[in-house]
Order: sequence, then C-alpha cells, then structure tokens
Amino acid sequence: MGIVQEFKEFAVKGNAVDLAVGVIVGAAFSKIVDSIVSDLVMPLVGRVVGKLDFSNLYFVLGENPQNLATLAELRRAGIPVFAYGNFLTILVNFILLAFIIFMMVKQLNRLRKVEPAPEAPATPEDILLLREIRDALKK
Repeated sequence: MGIVQEFKEFAVKGNAVDLAVGVIVGAAFSKIVDSIVSDLVMPLVGRVVGKLDFSNLYFVLGENPQNLATLAELRRAGIPVFAYGNFLTILVNFILLAFIIFMMVKQLNRLRKVEPAPEAPATPEDILLLREIRDALKK
C-alpha cells in the first residue's frame, strides 16, 4: 500500500500536474508550428529558391531502373534515397519553434514583476553599542 500512496501523492503534486499540462499544450503547439512551417513558410521559401516543394528534394543512392520520379515512389520501391528536403523542412520547423518559445519566455520574464529585496531593518543603537563593547574586549 505504501507505493500506491506515494504515487498518489506524487501525481497530485503541483509539479507533476504542471508538467502534464505543459506536455499536452506543447504537443498541441507543436502541431500548430508544424502547420505554419509546412503550409505557410516552406512554400514561400520554396518559391524564393525556385523549387515548389522542399519535401521532394532528394538524391537517389541506389539504382533507379524504373525511372521513378517522386520520393514516395522511390521509397515504395525500396530504392535508397538521401531525402535532404524533408530534413530542411524539419530544421526550419525546429528553428521557428525554438524562436517562438524564446519570444514567449522573454515576454513572460518581462511581465513578471521583480520584487525588490527587502531592506534589512536598522540595527538598534543598544545592539551596536554591545557589539563595540564585545569587539573592544576581544582586543
């Protein structure tokens, strides 16, 4: 019964619940960023570079006897490919996600009020006098 009780205490602690909420929100946010990258950013980048679809950029590493043209066809046929376009899409996705999280943390830190450190109360005169007497007796 001890393990069940410990797990129950752990599960209802604020940190565990906060972590769970963070993971769920992070997963949903990741889908949004994936959509932004694949549906909005990469088509613009592809247009500027001159290629319309980054995900279809690859090098064929094996023989292509059937002269297949798309990455999906090559993968279905079992022909090894070096799919760098997909990697570039994921890399841009990561950079955007990291930048957005950085901006969010920066704004949250700015919004938090930094409380000034409380000043130490002034030492009463009798304490100061007793300290002087103590220091004089030590000499």
